Amino acid sequence: MALDVQTRLERIPLEVLNENKFELIDELFARDYTEHTAQPGVPPTREGFKTFAKALKTAFPDLRYTVEDVIEAGDKTVHRLTGTGTMKGDFMGMPATGKRATWTEIHIGRTADGRAVEHWGCVDQLGMLVQLGVIPAPGRTPVTV
Repeated sequence: MALDVQTRLERIPLEVLNENKFELIDELFARDYTEHTAQPGVPPTREGFKTFAKALKTAFPDLRYTVEDVIEAGDKTVHRLTGTGTMKGDFMGMPATGKRATWTEIHIGRTADGRAVEHWGCVDQLGMLVQLGVIPAPGRTPVTV
C-alpha cells in the first residue's frame, strides 16, 4: 500500500480526533463507508462516524491518540493506537467521572481510491472503564495447581 494511503488513514486519529478537524471526514471516508464495529444506536456510516467522533470529543475534550504501530497488507491497514483522555462529559449513557484514562485500540481499515471504505476496531473498553471508575476492577481469584 502506498505511503500516501497510510498517511491519509493516520489523519483520522491524529487530525480529525486530536485536532477536532471533523471537516476532514468527508475527504478521508468514502461516501459508502461501512463501520463494522459501530456503537449501539450509531449508524454504521460516514455520518454515523461523524456523530460518534463529535460525541467522543465532547466527553473527552483532551482526547489524544498516538499511533504506535502500522501494518499494511493489500488494501488493509492496521493501526495500534494509545488513547488518553479525561472524561469531562457524559458519553454513551455514562455520566462524566472527571477521571483520566489511558487505553489501547487496534483498527483495521480497508481503502479504495485513497479513502476509507470499511473499518473494524477493538478497544480496551474494560481497562478504560475501570480507570474512569465507571465499573469496579474485576476481582482476582488465585489459581491453584
